[in-house]
Amino acid sequence: MIDTIIFDFGDIFINLQKEAQIEAFAQLGLSGPNNELIAMNDLFEKGQVKEHEFLSAFQKFIPNATVDQIKEAWNSIIGEFPLYRLEFLQMISEKYRLFLLTNTDEIHIHKFEQNVGMSFYTDFYRCFEKVFYSYEMGMRKPESAIYTSIINKYDLSPKRTVFVDDKKENTDAAAQLGLHVWNLKVGEEDVVDLFKQKHLPL
Repeated sequence: MIDTIIFDFGDIFINLQKEAQIEAFAQLGLSGPNNELIAMNDLFEKGQVKEHEFLSAFQKFIPNATVDQIKEAWNSIIGEFPLYRLEFLQMISEKYRLFLLTNTDEIHIHKFEQNVGMSFYTDFYRCFEKVFYSYEMGMRKPESAIYTSIINKYDLSPKRTVFVDDKKENTDAAAQLGLHVWNLKVGEEDVVDLFKQKHLPL
């Protein structure tokens, strides 16, 4: 019997506009992500570099872009958070222990909160026993330690826990630890269909 659900955030509750972000950077002269910037993003999502260091890293490749322009382009990925998903969360929060676990950074979280407003994000956060941001934890998915730290701290039973994420490497890592998983297919499935997933023992 499932009593706990751990959710990812991006493309689970809030829609991500990945193509819009690529286009925004292209307009600034960046042809696409590269290994150096991907590595810097990993560090930023672990809270191991400061905001100004992260944004400045882009200027090596787009020297004519201002830090403000880079930040705006970075945030262009943040899309809509449909109200029906919040209502779904509020409904199930009365029955299950809920946690949020997301690889993210302080720039994106600030933008999300700014976009939806205090009333909305307060209602959202209230649904969870605890919200886990990778940049505050110093680690990120799919590192096994990020899952085991939550399991151990909150005394969770993997066999009674479901983990929902859109990235297969993240759900694979959770499954290795004995959690039930749903690798949600973005564009084909919606988190509100959780209870329709026949393979989940909810």
